[in-house]
Amino acid sequence: MYRYAVYFAPPADHPLSRFASGWLGRCPEGGPIGPRPAIAGVDRERLGQIVAEPARYGFHGTLKPPFRLAEGQSEPELAERLADIAAGLAGFVLPPLDLRALGRFLALVPEAPSPTLAAVAAACVTGLDALRAPPTAAELERRRRATLDPRQEQLLARWGYPYLLDRFGFHLTLTGPLAEDERTLVRAALAPLVAPFCRAPLPFADLALFAEPAPGEPFRLARRFPLGVPPAS
Repeated sequence: MYRYAVYFAPPADHPLSRFASGWLGRCPEGGPIGPRPAIAGVDRERLGQIVAEPARYGFHGTLKPPFRLAEGQSEPELAERLADIAAGLAGFVLPPLDLRALGRFLALVPEAPSPTLAAVAAACVTGLDALRAPPTAAELERRRRATLDPRQEQLLARWGYPYLLDRFGFHLTLTGPLAEDERTLVRAALAPLVAPFCRAPLPFADLALFAEPAPGEPFRLARRFPLGVPPAS
């Protein structure tokens, strides 16, 4: 059964996307894939393992995490609702990014909080919730392995995910989980490579609908919904 997610994803021809596609070895939009940068002290096989998890999802920042459609709902209905949400939002520019360790993985994170970005994510979470099927018992158990606090438990029970709304933390993931010494090594090597993209303005112009055709398969970009553009009648 398909799962869907709403992401921020720079266009395939954006310099950050071109770098990320080369680094991850995959472009979910079907764009060109450049060479993966070498990391001294990490062989190519290990690099492939390091990026395998984020590569499956595609380079993105999560707005509404993956979900299945509720019984009786369809992708066209999802697209119609997402177009309505996008039409009511205005485009903006993300704050500059910073390469950070988030727990055991590395990601690009806005240097400063963005209330506008948080509001866009909240609109996606709440505006699409009626179309979402509840998580399975196995999915709930997997989420709870992270030892959630009471607020995260509330969010999981109500919205199917513990890290959203007031616990939302936008990030663009670049690696899977790493041991501390390897994380330090990879971060030091990546920092000068991503620095030009971190300083450059990054427009947030649309909502990207991604789809996972079957469990474990790569997510692909299904469609973009420009912000501030009313749906065609």
